[in-house]
Amino acid sequence: MSELMRARQAEIEAMLRLAPVIAVVVVQQLEHAVPLARALVAGGIPAVEVTLRTPVALDAIRAIANEVDGVAVGAGTVLTPQDLRASAAAGARFAVSPGHSPRLLDAADDSALPYLPGAASASEAMTLLERGYRWQKFFPAVPAGGVDFVRALASPLPGIGFCATGGITAQSAAQWLALPNVIAVGGSWLTPGGLVAAGDWAAIEVLAREAAGLRGRAG
Repeated sequence: MSELMRARQAEIEAMLRLAPVIAVVVVQQLEHAVPLARALVAGGIPAVEVTLRTPVALDAIRAIANEVDGVAVGAGTVLTPQDLRASAAAGARFAVSPGHSPRLLDAADDSALPYLPGAASASEAMTLLERGYRWQKFFPAVPAGGVDFVRALASPLPGIGFCATGGITAQSAAQWLALPNVIAVGGSWLTPGGLVAAGDWAAIEVLAREAAGLRGRAG
């Protein structure tokens, strides 16, 4: 592993260790971005992944990066090299993909932005490890095999740690976090659409505080 990749992996690890849950956020209205992120940070969830699924996503990342203290804002659903470059330009501190592709991995090699690629099988995880990615997103966590599947990967692939995302709930998160190869989980349950639309930031802060209190993270 090159020194540059080693440094990037250390940055991703530090971000994943900020809290047991990474907030996965879909911002529909730009004016919601800053108060939403502030509520999450106040509740103890500083790592916020804004998915690139809406027209305002990049502007939301820019606003959060510029206006919210104590946040580590990243870009999710990064699918192309263009997404990666745009995320870095918007001020994202990390990028996350549901999977990976050769073009995207090549672009990540040339980018200073720490990158968390996705895997859903042992073969995909091994391919990423060959490229130097010790830290990976396991997605979609529940449909792709669930807790038992990821637990089974720990013995043959001891050098890989996962952020499991996809189908995980407030009720099931602790079960995932107890796995030795899961460092964190991604959660959209912290920001329900109804609460966001209503601007109920106090309720979102409560959900964040409950998530921050989860234990059982991998060491």
